[in-house]
Parts: sequence; C-alpha cells; structure tokens
Amino acid sequence: MFKNMILIGGAVVSKLVRGKLKFFLVKSSDGVDWEIPKLTVRKTESSVRAVLRMIGEQGGMRARIINEASRYSTNQVVNGKSVTQKIFYYALIHRADSGESVGFFQSEWYDYAKAYKKLKLKREKSSLSSANKILKEWWKKRRKRREKVADES
Repeated sequence: MFKNMILIGGAVVSKLVRGKLKFFLVKSSDGVDWEIPKLTVRKTESSVRAVLRMIGEQGGMRARIINEASRYSTNQVVNGKSVTQKIFYYALIHRADSGESVGFFQSEWYDYAKAYKKLKLKREKSSLSSANKILKEWWKKRRKRREKVADES
C-alpha cells in the first residue's frame, strides 16, 4: 500500500489460435467467478513489471505488453481507513509457455465471446473489450508488415 493507495495490475493475456484470439482467465478458488488475472503491485515495482512477473511466476508463460487497456479507481475501507485502489489493465500477447500455471486455482483460454460471458464485473468486461480492440489492431498491423516484407523479397 502506498500512502492510502493500493495499486493493482491486471493482465488481459491473449494468444492467436487458428486465426482467432483466445483470452486467459483464472479462478482464485473454488466457487468464485472467472476473472482477469490481477495482483497487488509491490512498493518497489511498476504495474507493468508486476503484471509481467505475475504472468511468468503464476501463469507459467512469457508475454509481451502491447498497451494499457483501461484503468479504474475505487475507494475501499481497509482497517477502518479509506484507501484508494487504482487498477491498471494491460493488453498482452502470449509469447511462450515457460512452465505450468501454478499460481491460480484454475485457468483456461476462451475465445472473446465466451470470455466476455464468463466475466461478471463490468470493469473487467470493459477491459476485455478494450484489450480485444487493441490486440486485433496490433495483429492486423503485424500481418500488413509481414505482407509488405514478403512483397519486397
């Protein structure tokens, strides 16, 4: 906690499977809803570094952050004190698996429509939607660059 503020990093991780984006969702325990993986940022790190650490350590994968998908602020009461909670969601591209997903009770890859239905919080649905747009555009630009390089050779 940073002087009455808690910083949270969220990772909207995606990968391309047969031309379709799939999104990584997790459950923290039995009987809870599916959610975008999140963690509390350590005092000595940025939210970007924290998200990459979480995905590596808990998700067992390497990923690349493409852009910030969304940000939200809420107020919480912790130990009788009002605390601001700032949440940053990032759009990520899965690069490689580096082990198994050991830090989450359950994890699964879903296509956009199914992932959207699985999420319950409005801010997570909105973050997924924003990340989906960002990532589709990123893949489109990447494909155009590759076609241009192929045409030049």
